[in-house]
Amino acid sequence: MGLRDAKYKLSGEFELDEGYFSINSNLSEEEKIKRGIGSQNKAKVLVMVESQDVEEDKQKKNRPTKKCGHIKMEVIKDLKSETFETATEKSVEKESTVTMDNLRGHNGVEKAVENSKKQTVPGKEAPKVLPWVHIAISNAKALFQDFFHGMKDAFLQLYLNEFCYKFNRMYFGDKIFDRLMIAAVAYKPDFEHKIYNKKKRLC
Repeated sequence: MGLRDAKYKLSGEFELDEGYFSINSNLSEEEKIKRGIGSQNKAKVLVMVESQDVEEDKQKKNRPTKKCGHIKMEVIKDLKSETFETATEKSVEKESTVTMDNLRGHNGVEKAVENSKKQTVPGKEAPKVLPWVHIAISNAKALFQDFFHGMKDAFLQLYLNEFCYKFNRMYFGDKIFDRLMIAAVAYKPDFEHKIYNKKKRLC
């Protein structure tokens, strides 16, 4: 799923923000868990969603004033400008326009695209300014919470790939399975099998 979506880049106008997902960091007893966004039990995820304004006469009550297109989510190691620049260049067309907040690391995003609408976004206003980013983050967290308890950080990107693949094809209906089969035979998997708590068998 991730390899298939990696073929395409976002274009036009898009929203960008970060989400923080709970993971099992497998810390030793001696290590202390940090609090806040720097916690070892929180993974940083860059979220980008194509987003265009809905015409005023077509806006619906209690619905976002923007309509969404495709989405990308990528686990990032830190919030440095270089990290944002590299991730954005890989996922978005250069001619695009981004809407984002004033995080210092977002300076790297400005280098990766031609136009930006960078602004200070108070917490309460975030769902209005960046509606689809926050909808995507909340939906992904709700899905993972229902299915997984203590997700390992090594697998988070794989589950994000699945979420984005289905999100980007929400209108495919039953055809999504056929599309996935085509992708499955066209690509070599990029994940590695791991055996946990491996024990030697005595013959």
